[in-house]
Amino acid sequence: MLQPQEKPSNANTTSYAPLSAANAPVEQATIGRSLVIKGELTGAESLYIDGRIEGSITVAEHRVTVGRHGAVTANITAREVVIMGKVKGNIQCTDRLDIRGEGSLTGDVVTQRISVEDGAVLKGSVQVRSAEGKNDKAQSQAQSQNQPKPAASAEAPKPVTSAAGA
Repeated sequence: MLQPQEKPSNANTTSYAPLSAANAPVEQATIGRSLVIKGELTGAESLYIDGRIEGSITVAEHRVTVGRHGAVTANITAREVVIMGKVKGNIQCTDRLDIRGEGSLTGDVVTQRISVEDGAVLKGSVQVRSAEGKNDKAQSQAQSQNQPKPAASAEAPKPVTSAAGA
């Protein structure tokens, strides 16, 4: 009986890893308080920063969270950015920027959505845009412009021909 109990506990141990991953929908890398990174940081998973980073951070499809002890001097490109520490640099988000009450940002922001809590510090310009909506509108306008042009071209020679024939 001990062996079957050990196997389920091993299975449970294995299942605990997916459960923790299930609690956090996306895997997340963590940069601890004592770590200092200088350079270009890129990745394909979410990132939690409680240490110091200088350079650039690019995780285009994921979230960057700067913890309370985090100090970032870098340009950040991500889907979502949450700031609870200090950030100096420009931020480009495809979805959302969230600056919590104890957070501080000095830099320019381009995002679709922004949230700044009471007590947070934001110094710089903010550009809120809907990239998907603008792209859809631009494509619709381009298509509508392309469609009438051939129709207009087909109609334009008829009146000219009529005028020339008259």
